[in-house]
Amino acid sequence: MSQETEFQRLVDQHYSSLYRFAFSLTRQESDACDLTQETFYIWARKGHQVRDERKVKSWLFTTLHREYLQKHRRISRFPEIELTAAEPELPEISAATPERFDRESVLGALGKLDQNFRSVLALFYLEDYSYPEIAEVLNIPLGTVKSRISRGIAQLQVLLIEPQLAPVGTEATEVSRG
Repeated sequence: MSQETEFQRLVDQHYSSLYRFAFSLTRQESDACDLTQETFYIWARKGHQVRDERKVKSWLFTTLHREYLQKHRRISRFPEIELTAAEPELPEISAATPERFDRESVLGALGKLDQNFRSVLALFYLEDYSYPEIAEVLNIPLGTVKSRISRGIAQLQVLLIEPQLAPVGTEATEVSRG
């Protein structure tokens, strides 16, 4: 019997009971379908590890329950809320957009960054190097590359956005010209 027909036989044999169990946990038809489908997906990837065919059913039910608990924990930790309900809590974002930055201002701001941040940003954005390639070129750990890119971008944003937000003739504008 081929693996495909064996898998189909397994689905035919256990789908209904797994779905009913999932529905009793989730109380939502779509969530129960997703959970049952996810269980069979996991079986397709890992089911070969079950040696005793008598334990297949319990393995499927255990897997479904674990997936349910994992999703339930994730939803509890990171609840979904409507955007309109969260709007008052969202930070205000300035109107500066990348279209407003010309090449010279970006390269000028890049030149004002510390050498450690400038080199990783230049390799990543200007030369299209990957994180591992940058780590190899600069002989630094991969985690350092990631943190320098993150902090370098934050500093670059400050250098690019703050002068545009300051009124003309202020000290911030004069410094950005020099």
